Amino acid sequence: MKNFLRLLILLLVALIFAAATETPLMPRAWAESKTGPAPSVSRNVSFTYLATITPAPAAKHLEIWIPVPHDNAWQQISQLSVDAALPHQIVAQADGNRILHLSADAPLPASTTIRFTFDAARRQETADLALAARSLPEPTDGAFAPFLRADALVPIDGEITQVSTTIGSAGAPALEQARAIYEYVVANMKYDKSGTGWGHGDAIYACNVHRGNCTDFHSLFIALARSRGIPARFTIGFPLGAFGAGPITGYHCWAEFYAGGVWVPIDASEAWKHPPRHDYYFGHLDADRVGFTSGRDLELTPRQHGAPLNYLIYPYAEVDGVALLSSRIKTAFSYRDLAATN
Repeated sequence: MKNFLRLLILLLVALIFAAATETPLMPRAWAESKTGPAPSVSRNVSFTYLATITPAPAAKHLEIWIPVPHDNAWQQISQLSVDAALPHQIVAQADGNRILHLSADAPLPASTTIRFTFDAARRQETADLALAARSLPEPTDGAFAPFLRADALVPIDGEITQVSTTIGSAGAPALEQARAIYEYVVANMKYDKSGTGWGHGDAIYACNVHRGNCTDFHSLFIALARSRGIPARFTIGFPLGAFGAGPITGYHCWAEFYAGGVWVPIDASEAWKHPPRHDYYFGHLDADRVGFTSGRDLELTPRQHGAPLNYLIYPYAEVDGVALLSSRIKTAFSYRDLAATN
């Protein structure tokens, strides 16, 4: 009996110690939820981006643009290596993005494969909401102009303005207004990729149909925020799966808005998919992602012949100045964790 009591006391002490040392960034409710692993505070991965381009027969000139991730406050890119038979260079864009540009003249290969790898050290994005709550004049021009104007599929007037007037108070501080918009989007949208129309980041489609993927969620958020004079921006990249290694089947995107002198990240589609993390995804982004490009209606350098790109995450190619069909572009993406970092 004494040995049993002693073991019981030791077990209770161990449980109390575990509870006391649990990180506040990973609450027990998340660990016990059925929504998957808790969001990571940091990740360190090796990433592989593979693309095979098949130009049309008799093509005389081929150009390819592929997004390349870059450093920012939340991710550091290293060990970048490009394996491609075509002449290529990495070109910094005026908007802060980076592009792998390839070009060649006839005779062109029947197909060409581009493989690039890099290491990404990613850490959780966290905004200081106390700073964001400050009542400061919102910027109206200059460097913030791209984050206040309409994009082709992200209007800021008409129907968007009508919906905006029903959300929260337009006279409230920007942070409070943005929170009301976030709540509206999560409550009124459904993550649903059935049918057609989803995935283009069409704010009017999202506003009317109330469903779509991450591009649609965040296009609606950005449109509503900009319609209130709150700067907002779009980022697209790839999600990372559970710790280990594996393929990546598609992209993921998110948004940020500017309030109180700071940028505040949100992920409305992840909040919809993981209700226990609803509050977390207003002001935080987990480290289980790698950002590639920001912005919409992209005019690339070197300039593409076609219209500005809606967004860029998969390769874009032109043959003799005409956009190559997506059916002639094949991709595969994968990741491998390099170390346990949280």
